[in-house]
Amino acid sequence: MKKIEHLINGKLNSNFVNNTSSVFNPATGEEASQVVLGTEKCVQNAVNSAKNVYSSWSAETPLMRSRKMFKLKEIIESRKNELAELITLEHGKTFDDALGEVGRGLEVVEFACGIPNLLAGNYTSEVGRSIDSWSDNQSLGIVAGITPFNFPVMVPLWMFPIAIACGNCFILKPSERDPSSTLLLAQMVLDAGFPPGVLNVVNGGKEAVDAILKNKDISAVSFVGSTPIAHYIYQEAAKYGKKVQAMGGAKNHMVVMPDADINLVCDSIMGSVFGSAGERCMAVSVVVPVGKETGDAIRTKITPMIENLKIGPGLEKSSEMGPLVTKQHLDKVKNYIDIGIKEGADLVVDGRNFKLQGYENGYYIGGTFFDHVSTDMKIYQEEIFGPVMSMVRSESMVEALEMVNNHEYGNGTAIFTSDGGVARKFANECQIGMVGINVPIPVPMAYHSFGGWKKSIFGGHAVYGMEGVRFYTRLKTVTGRWPVGKSLGAQYTFPNNS
Repeated sequence: MKKIEHLINGKLNSNFVNNTSSVFNPATGEEASQVVLGTEKCVQNAVNSAKNVYSSWSAETPLMRSRKMFKLKEIIESRKNELAELITLEHGKTFDDALGEVGRGLEVVEFACGIPNLLAGNYTSEVGRSIDSWSDNQSLGIVAGITPFNFPVMVPLWMFPIAIACGNCFILKPSERDPSSTLLLAQMVLDAGFPPGVLNVVNGGKEAVDAILKNKDISAVSFVGSTPIAHYIYQEAAKYGKKVQAMGGAKNHMVVMPDADINLVCDSIMGSVFGSAGERCMAVSVVVPVGKETGDAIRTKITPMIENLKIGPGLEKSSEMGPLVTKQHLDKVKNYIDIGIKEGADLVVDGRNFKLQGYENGYYIGGTFFDHVSTDMKIYQEEIFGPVMSMVRSESMVEALEMVNNHEYGNGTAIFTSDGGVARKFANECQIGMVGINVPIPVPMAYHSFGGWKKSIFGGHAVYGMEGVRFYTRLKTVTGRWPVGKSLGAQYTFPNNS
């Protein structure tokens, strides 16, 4: 049985391990490997490795760090298929979807290549007589990232490239459900010439997470995952004086106006609801048609599209949707469908009984569609994280906007319309962090920043872009004077330019 180890100080490592966890192939349900689960000692070992290299790494010029980042970009591009295949084998998403994940992560590496410019401070001469002032963005030290199962390559690339380009050392704790692609990514960092210890990977569960949160040498923690865990990460890390950026869950609404292109709407629904089997924090899970005719048109067109969704192993080119990540998650999604039926929602397409010949033990479920869902239902209020579409009908754009704003999550939303004024009003007034206009999954490009509002974020810091640079650095401002002539004597008033 293959064993997945930690990567500490440039070497694979199974020290300080109390237990292992099984990693499965979701397409077949077969156990593929065992991942070692790190302890507090293992985390400390990684921290010690980072401490040994931090002084020399942070003293390296931003230009030299940038050149290594360019090399990492080349290596990832040359081995993207290998990364994508590992993602598919352990997560289950289709190969093309996995390639897209690698590509979006790579964009952040490209952004980090510009670190000499991104770290530039500012200088002002003569802020007072013979006094100059300048500011600088300096590294924090050792920082950590705790990443989710649904994007084992992209989310780590949202974090560590910017962190290490800023001069920090990084401790990465990937999901124990699908760690192999993350570990390969860390090996690529070594191949690009980054010194051992600049990036360490520690596998593990809650023990490893808590060790990261408590460790006095770790200055900041980044997290992407569910809202309850994001809140826990935020509280615990802040308690120990760390900077925190913690991205939580979502319940993303797509508002569809009567003047929207229904063909575009339904194509967008299929990709955003059922892509990656709905295991995306930016997936559309609630469609809100405005007006009965709009809702009926969507229902008529989307129903056969969902029924004919091509479901199969992610490595088969014909597959449009792969399996869910684990048996436990499959059972959870099916349970939500059961709840929706009990709550009185209209189950138009039921995916619970989907079976794939030859893959009966895989974690498959068909696309599911509920109509006439109401806002008091559990399937509306909670994040299902699976291929389940809920349609909540509304009578007006005002009612739809109110629905979006009243939900406790504020990650992403979208509006489909041909009216620029309506789109502008919606974008300005919705209480959501990321908004799409005729775009179903409005994930910002790398030079912007990713982050929701309300219970979708804790800590106030968005991910990557300039928000990422600000998170992984701290501002230092220096005010200096080189005396010229005689001293003016002691001054007892607060300095000013009067």
